[in-house]
Amino acid sequence: MQDFEFIKAKTIAEAVSIAAADEDAKFLGGGQTFLPTLKQRLAAPSVLISLNAVQGMKGVTIEGETLTIGGGTSHAVVAREVNEVFPALAKLAGGIGDPAVRNRGTIGGSLANNDPSACYPSAVLACNATIITDRREIAATDYFQGIFATALEHDEIIVAVRFQVPRSANYQKFIQPASRFALVGVFVAQYSDRVGAAVTGASGDGVFRWHEAESRLVDTFDPSAVEELSVSPDEMIEDLFGTKDYRAHLISVLTARAVRAIVSVL
Repeated sequence: MQDFEFIKAKTIAEAVSIAAADEDAKFLGGGQTFLPTLKQRLAAPSVLISLNAVQGMKGVTIEGETLTIGGGTSHAVVAREVNEVFPALAKLAGGIGDPAVRNRGTIGGSLANNDPSACYPSAVLACNATIITDRREIAATDYFQGIFATALEHDEIIVAVRFQVPRSANYQKFIQPASRFALVGVFVAQYSDRVGAAVTGASGDGVFRWHEAESRLVDTFDPSAVEELSVSPDEMIEDLFGTKDYRAHLISVLTARAVRAIVSVL
């Protein structure tokens, strides 16, 4: 690793000001995604700006059907505190990494990094959640822009994420055993007027909505509605963990499983 300056910001304004003055500065949340890239010299920031001491970025608030999670909230806290109102999201958060990762990693850090195999993006996109930054609100459909790419500006911070809690939802994840990242993950969210189905871990373009499945499920919310559907393998990731065809097949299988799990408790 090359030398860098480490600054522990006390306020959002301070953190933004430091980043705005140096295009090579990077924000640091829990560090569970960024620090490994730093060790591998895949990132070379001049300044690391820790957000851990910034007030107002942690915690969960629930108002009616609206759930807001601070960007600095750890996966462990999400798993524990949203279980009653949004059990599918709690299950997702509780399945990220190991206890050390869950206690350090944050929802804001995960979304800012937008790893193609991260779990949170599938839930955020399926629910069309709102990313709240220090200066604006971004709909999930506009936020994700490809692998490791988002709508965030260099000096923009995710302050919170706001969900409209679905009527029912489920997350199915086929894990890479070593990393516990998703080889493929599918989040299905059912609302009164629509269904969201988003896929992570599979596509070379990052997280995406499976629109064909959504259309079928709006008409008939049953596993049979998607069991015969297929996803083209052309844009899927191929690596030592799985072929393009394998990942495409998993999308169909996991989507049907998610729907079946939802139907079983309705």
